[in-house]
Amino acid sequence: MASRNVAPVPRGEPSGRPFHAHFVNVAQSAGLRSPVIYGAANDSTGHADYLLEVMGCGAAFLDFDNDGWLDIILLTGRRMEATPAGATIRLYRNNRDGTFSDASHRSGLSRSLWATGITVADYDNDGFDDVFITGWGQNILFHNNGDGTFSDVTERAGLIHPGDRYGTGCTWIDYDRDGKLDLFVSHYAVFDLKKIPPRGQDPACNYNGVATLCGPAGLDQESCRLYHNNGDGTFSDVSAKSGILAVKPGYALTAAATDFDGDGWPDIYVACDSTPSLFFHNNHDGTFTEQGLERGVSLSEDGQEQAGMGLGIGDVHGEGYLDVFKTHFRGDTQVLYRNNGKGFFRDVTVRAGLGVETRFVGWGAAIADLDNDGLADIFFTTGMVYPEVEGKMRDIPWKTPNVVYRNLGGGRFEELARGAGPGVTEAHSSRGAAFGDFDNDGDVDILIVNLNEPPSLLRNDIGGTDHWLKVLLVGTASNRSAIGAQVVATYGQTKQAQAVLAQSSYLSVNDRRLHFGLGAATTANLEIRWPNGGRESIAKVAADQLVVIREGSGVVRSERFGEGQARRPVPRL
Repeated sequence: MASRNVAPVPRGEPSGRPFHAHFVNVAQSAGLRSPVIYGAANDSTGHADYLLEVMGCGAAFLDFDNDGWLDIILLTGRRMEATPAGATIRLYRNNRDGTFSDASHRSGLSRSLWATGITVADYDNDGFDDVFITGWGQNILFHNNGDGTFSDVTERAGLIHPGDRYGTGCTWIDYDRDGKLDLFVSHYAVFDLKKIPPRGQDPACNYNGVATLCGPAGLDQESCRLYHNNGDGTFSDVSAKSGILAVKPGYALTAAATDFDGDGWPDIYVACDSTPSLFFHNNHDGTFTEQGLERGVSLSEDGQEQAGMGLGIGDVHGEGYLDVFKTHFRGDTQVLYRNNGKGFFRDVTVRAGLGVETRFVGWGAAIADLDNDGLADIFFTTGMVYPEVEGKMRDIPWKTPNVVYRNLGGGRFEELARGAGPGVTEAHSSRGAAFGDFDNDGDVDILIVNLNEPPSLLRNDIGGTDHWLKVLLVGTASNRSAIGAQVVATYGQTKQAQAVLAQSSYLSVNDRRLHFGLGAATTANLEIRWPNGGRESIAKVAADQLVVIREGSGVVRSERFGEGQARRPVPRL
């Protein structure tokens, strides 16, 4: 995998400022005890024969039953031989008391497959979130029946494809603004076990002299696809008509769709491994033009390819524009691209203080205000891809910690080695991550996929007295899930933009309720940019509550989290 083999830049003196977020892994006590099976049961003495075994998968926070509490979908893989019983996709229902119940079997989601990515939204606007899952083989569209069960409607929807494909990134997107969610799918590579040598058979496949699996370099590439929602439960492949099919795809992974340039139409950004990342600009006529190089988000600051894995999308500079954070391979920096407000980006990684860490392979990521101080921080998971290397080089372990960069303001960050709680420093070989408030206490928690281990559920036991605000959008003329919408919150002298995304991190889905830390501010002014191009402003929204905003109707419900909420169901909108 591509790496620039750069040395970290020197660290500055610690700021000494308190960081009030504190993460504790509560997965066991919360009932998330089953391992995520993915490839061989690796440890420092093991090995992996094929790329498929180590790339891992994503996870999702969603509210599948509309009770106002986040449920969980954890994807799964298989093993090349002797996949253990129970290696299936899992749905966990939130019990509203800090624990979850396994609802997988009854739900109809319990499948055993090489799953990779997930995207969640209400594609038929019936009031319940549906689920699309990519993987090696066939992708699957699950329709939410509204009674706690899902039905596989892939064939009926016209989404069966010939042969096996290695689907990875996927995102719902209303690219033509007709109020119906369309579907974008990326592919990692053409993966054929009959044509790919296992580890040890090709001497060119090595890492620092240690024999490793082969790829992605050298594998054939598979084009991205775009499917148009026909409005009757079916989709049409418009990949060629839209211009998507003609673009050389690279080794495409996570996809994120939103309006990056402020023209009111959603674009698509795709993190690509060892090849230039892709920026599909929406031409407003049903077509896209790939502009990654022109936009400044294809390559590193010095013009080199990087091993793009995951994406964090958010506003780290408090300017009201969406910046991009992208994770990479070890021996390289993760990258932060600053948006100039018109969808052109500048690599500000080193000047932002993010060049101090190059030891880890980065995966799931987010730009999120973890401590509610009004400044968006950066979090990413890590984990090596070659388990056999650790036996020869102890400084390159298979399991590594998460990384937190706290936002100091003024475009500067500092890495917190131990200042964010014991959940951050736990070592795993992690991949996908979902970000959201699973216990409804006004902060951002984190769900993490760990290969061949149970997941981590990092509960944020936040301290301090800073305020927050959550915003849940409901579309009417726009798609009901408001995928593609953006909210700019203004509080004090600060602006912060957030987007309603159907995929980000690494092949994962976050809480669709947008979370704004407000610092000392007790109110915020909201400007909403709806997916159909409309705008709406709401002034002086009080802090420390969830507000539900229906398109064209303003705030239709508000709720303060606290005592008694666990027993109170939330009415369906």
